[in-house]
Amino acid sequence: MSELATPGQLRMSYWRWALVTVPAIVLLGSLSGLLSGSGYGNRWFSALDLPAITPPGWVFGTVWPALYICLGLSLAMVLHARGAKGRGFALLLFFIQLAGNLMWSPLFFGAHQVTSALYLIIFLLMVTLATAFAFSPIRKAAAWLLVPYMAWLSFAAILTFQIDQRNPDAETLVPAAASTQIG
Repeated sequence: MSELATPGQLRMSYWRWALVTVPAIVLLGSLSGLLSGSGYGNRWFSALDLPAITPPGWVFGTVWPALYICLGLSLAMVLHARGAKGRGFALLLFFIQLAGNLMWSPLFFGAHQVTSALYLIIFLLMVTLATAFAFSPIRKAAAWLLVPYMAWLSFAAILTFQIDQRNPDAETLVPAAASTQIG
């Protein structure tokens, strides 16, 4: 069979990737937040002195699924671009930032490590920027889909910095989920 794929077949191949990547990333992100007790229902988070720029809880519940959908679509585009130069490195960068993203909620909400979470989110922003530059020659749309995520990471870094500044004793407000009391 020496025929090239038709445009319709190529679109279908992309959508097959997206049918895997989008739900997988939404599920992983949701599990990370759920298992770490993220959000306003977290006793520790409620005890923090939060800055005025802290959005209401529904904003997080709306923004994160939308961002995870963008990440999944972006990933599908690059996975679909088999044989593209630089694809392997671009995917490595993407998975590094995704792993960091999934570690942020357990670090912040579960372990109460605000300063470490700030360093992680700055790292995430840098790696995501590198990912966008690596995705751009492969699929420009894949790189553009990372822009809202980078904007939110920038806001989240500012928010985390302000929380860190206002709560120097954040780690001791409420015992971390991973710690035990012996006494």
